Amino acid sequence: MLENKTILITGSSRGIGAATARLAVAYGGNVILHGKDDSAELRSLAKELDAEYVFFDVGNEAAVEKGIKKLGSIDILVNNVGISISKPFLELTNKDWDDTLSTNVMGVVNVSKTVIPGMLERKSGTIINTSSIKGYPHTAGRAAFAASKAALITLTASMAKEFAPNIRVNAIAPGFTETATTKDAWTERIYKQIRSTPLGRAAKPEEIAEVILFLASDKASFITGETLVVDGGYSIAG
Repeated sequence: MLENKTILITGSSRGIGAATARLAVAYGGNVILHGKDDSAELRSLAKELDAEYVFFDVGNEAAVEKGIKKLGSIDILVNNVGISISKPFLELTNKDWDDTLSTNVMGVVNVSKTVIPGMLERKSGTIINTSSIKGYPHTAGRAAFAASKAALITLTASMAKEFAPNIRVNAIAPGFTETATTKDAWTERIYKQIRSTPLGRAAKPEEIAEVILFLASDKASFITGETLVVDGGYSIAG
């Protein structure tokens, strides 16, 4: 499905990013991994997949440009990096807001700005941004995270309109997804929400990865500017 395609996946050392990387390799893609730091997790996955990897802070524009400059052409970009600071609104500090928006929004902007010129030159490219169901008003979560993910939904549509027809830009809005990180962080309140969804469970990272790579592939060649909800029915549960 991704034969002869080079795909850069930010935040791919674990969770949804790692699952997407593994599946992309299985589908014939040439994967470039990314992490904020040169971590053991990142190196281990790179060895497992025999893949190239880079590391930089997506919120640092100069670091992004330096890190991506040494890469070749990129056919598919998956903006998967994200952080969640789960605090009530009145407890959020300015630093919390800065960190969240720098990573979740400006990270997408910085990496996309660096990759898009090459895509335009080749008149071909695909970008997938990772938003969240918490970016929608009827399922909104904690303020900083929800605001950042809502921004990505609109950003995706704006980018799609501006760079068509050469570049397709879409997003996914996952619901609760069971990863090593989330399992340790979920409270009983969260588990209750998960059990109340029509499908009665959280997603597996591989299920989200399948949707990402569908949008990345030519199978979705007539889809752009969309945010695809992948939440097991949570957003329609009422």
